[in-house]
Amino acid sequence: MPGAAERGAELREQMEAFVARLRGGGGGRPRSEDTARQTLALLRKIIAHGHWGSAGELMELIRAEGRRMAAAQPSETTVGNMVRRVLKVIREEYGRLRGRSEESDQQESLHKLLTSGGLNEDFNTSYPTLKANVIEAINELLIELEGTTDNIAMQALEHIHSNEVIMTIGYSRTVEAFLKEAARKRKFQVIVAECAPFCQGHEMAVRLSKENIETTVMSDAAIFAVMSRVNKVIIGTKTILANGALIAVSGTHTLALAAKHHSTPLIVCAPMFKLSPQFPNEEDSFHKFVSPQEVLPFTEGEILAKINVHCPVFDYVPPELITLFISNIGGNAPSYIYRLMSELYHPDDYEL
Repeated sequence: MPGAAERGAELREQMEAFVARLRGGGGGRPRSEDTARQTLALLRKIIAHGHWGSAGELMELIRAEGRRMAAAQPSETTVGNMVRRVLKVIREEYGRLRGRSEESDQQESLHKLLTSGGLNEDFNTSYPTLKANVIEAINELLIELEGTTDNIAMQALEHIHSNEVIMTIGYSRTVEAFLKEAARKRKFQVIVAECAPFCQGHEMAVRLSKENIETTVMSDAAIFAVMSRVNKVIIGTKTILANGALIAVSGTHTLALAAKHHSTPLIVCAPMFKLSPQFPNEEDSFHKFVSPQEVLPFTEGEILAKINVHCPVFDYVPPELITLFISNIGGNAPSYIYRLMSELYHPDDYEL
């Protein structure tokens, strides 16, 4: 059996490797679902092997490591979301050990929302069973993560009907699973906006056509022209913000505005681990720019010397353009996001 020092060194190595992956080193960044799973697995190891004596010390330890992981890639909000979920689990397990019931928690929920700043619970009491209880709860969270995409796809037949024309943009694994599930019993047509300059829509179209779904790829410039004959727009997203808005792939805002103009329902398929308590005024953490090489190659040196080219990766989509969110726990309107937020995260943990 390795000693405490060896386990600590191994944990630090795994943390550094995870942070390097988030920054994009060594084969690109992982998918959001993989990131969520890896974050939970690392936090579980920190809880199992870290030096802490009470729930308060454990929460400080998790917060410190969480801040370091989240800072590695600010646009990947999944890391911070998982840290907040674990902090909520620690609070719940500690409260249970102190003899507080979940029912009393729910009855006090509105009171807590209004006065959360003033209710500072004491987390200094030590409980020997706290570690085992928290680890068990994290294992349950990991099991929940495994089924998120399937749970969203299972709802497809409630929203997609025969002979409909569905539009989407770029590539989303969740939307792909959603459309494939519906295609098992319904015949419909999908139009995919290519999502230039990275053109992930091409990959989406290939994958859907392999399942015998009638698929058409079009340029982003044609979105408005085609929207009048579309029945529904179904998209994925990078992040759901606290006000019900989206941070999604570039071009999604154009799609949402066209859908709104034609009164076409816009449905967002996103698992709950993408729900972030951050607000859109924290702009800098979401803005991400890449090289404009795909749009304007460096061979155009004469033009490039005279202009600045910005190539954003993400769009901000305001909540008033969204009709429905479909998550692994069901469908909700953007106005209900605040309630889901209070169920998933504790108000004191919104700021890590």
